[in-house]
Amino acid sequence: MTLDQATRESVVEFPDNRLLIDLCGPYDQHLTSIESMLGVQIVRRGNVLAVLGEEGAQKRAAEVLNALYLRLESGKEVEPADVDRELRMGDAEEGTGTRAGDQLEMPVGNRIEIKTRKKLVEPRTDAQKAYVQSLFENEMAFGIGPAGTGKTYLAVAVGVSMFISGQVDRIILCRPAVEAGERLGFLPGTQEEKVDPYMQPLYDALNDFLPGKQLAKLKEEKTIEIAPLAFMRGRTLSRAFVVLDEAQNATTMQMKMFLTRLGEGSRMVITGDRTQIDLPRGVSSGLADAERLLTSVPNISFNYFTSKDVVRHPLVAAIIEAYEADEASA
Repeated sequence: MTLDQATRESVVEFPDNRLLIDLCGPYDQHLTSIESMLGVQIVRRGNVLAVLGEEGAQKRAAEVLNALYLRLESGKEVEPADVDRELRMGDAEEGTGTRAGDQLEMPVGNRIEIKTRKKLVEPRTDAQKAYVQSLFENEMAFGIGPAGTGKTYLAVAVGVSMFISGQVDRIILCRPAVEAGERLGFLPGTQEEKVDPYMQPLYDALNDFLPGKQLAKLKEEKTIEIAPLAFMRGRTLSRAFVVLDEAQNATTMQMKMFLTRLGEGSRMVITGDRTQIDLPRGVSSGLADAERLLTSVPNISFNYFTSKDVVRHPLVAAIIEAYEADEASA
């Protein structure tokens, strides 16, 4: 990259024109995203991209373009999610400040990738990157933050990756069935069919990472289990990757029951959003109590997300920020 201070222009050269086409995206979609996010203008001149704008923004745009080009050189595709991830990622050093337990095999270097049967999953923000790293490092990890930040999705991806590599023998995913309440009895079907609608987000995540036939077989063999939190009572979960989703809706006693199911060779992930508690009035959230009681316990990490880590539609982040602002002013 060369910089002409007089014209405030950075020039980034790419030797392979075919890769440059993929870098720009359909109808220059990827370049448009970079321009919009960083407030720069990108002009293509042959195999060169000229970046015009404020010097700091030019430099950041050049970093993003080079990172995406290196991705293409390695044989990977560049999709809008990859552009979004590079734009969100800062230059933070490796290391999350969380307490590490026994080390499992985990990605090394600046980029973290989670390999599953169907796709390669990469964190899009620094908080997501720190979270994934803590899932590999710690026997128990909490992911706390608003909806759409990838807490459950990334946890399930890591669970599938560890299962594929033989680091765990099974995957257990559960949620409190708080939304169902007494209405469960009025739903048709067996007990499993009654709770299935409340487990659907976990099914959705698994379907992203495992072929349908393999997933069905693993579920039939109980190697992968999706169940309400109440079904965990009395069990010892050894060599398992266990995820408790929507943990803000677990009571203190339920949370204690769940956390003490941890067995040898297992990993536990607890995810929740403190702003979406559906428990009856006067019933305290087990997630809040666990956060208060366990922050000093070794081998347990707490990872936090904000609206800046939302990776759904941009409007989701705006909605969350509006509600946060209203609560702060109340």
